[in-house]
Amino acid sequence: MESCSARPRISHQLWGRELAKILIVEDNALNIKLFCDLLAAHGHEPKAVTDSRNAIEAARELSPDLVITDIQLPHVSGLDLIRLIRADEKLAEVPIMAVTAYSAHGDEERIRSAGAQAYVSKPISVVKFAQTVDELLAGKHQPVTQES
Repeated sequence: MESCSARPRISHQLWGRELAKILIVEDNALNIKLFCDLLAAHGHEPKAVTDSRNAIEAARELSPDLVITDIQLPHVSGLDLIRLIRADEKLAEVPIMAVTAYSAHGDEERIRSAGAQAYVSKPISVVKFAQTVDELLAGKHQPVTQES
């Protein structure tokens, strides 16, 4: 697991609590930088995992307030990773935002049925990305029912 920035963490509060620890699972270095910079600019503590095979272990170690995952990942797909998170007793309640460049008809439904509360298409809108993160952290997205 990599820290996204060398900047010291400044203590901020949002909704009366410390800002969030956010795990990013993404294999593209430019997307990692973009996501980390956006999240850090909002005072969050982003951590990145580039290999999806290490994502569950990293999530258990970090105890994130939110997981942001790409869907098109080598080794363990984003959909499979979402299902693994939902099946893990320690992580099952963590909100998940899926991000993908390959959006086809029915993708959002598949992603939500796997267990993600939100879905954002690449290239991302910075405003939409930040708004979705804030909504997930505030609990404004309802938990989803995982597919059987």
